[in-house]
Amino acid sequence: MELKEKITLDMLTKDSVSVLRQQFINYNGTEMQVGENVRNAYMNSKSGREQLRAVLPDEYYNAVMAVWQ
Repeated sequence: MELKEKITLDMLTKDSVSVLRQQFINYNGTEMQVGENVRNAYMNSKSGREQLRAVLPDEYYNAVMAVWQ
């Protein structure tokens, strides 16, 4: 059983983004969510960009920055 995390960039605008994190396992060929959904919002500000840089993998961070630039 391998734990996988799915990240969804939701409500991405030039001013803010909501990041949804979900964890899943594959059990006997069936994907099952474990734990609760975790959602955090970030503003397009110096501190918001720094927070995103610390918590998101590069591909997600770069996608947000493409909209925020």
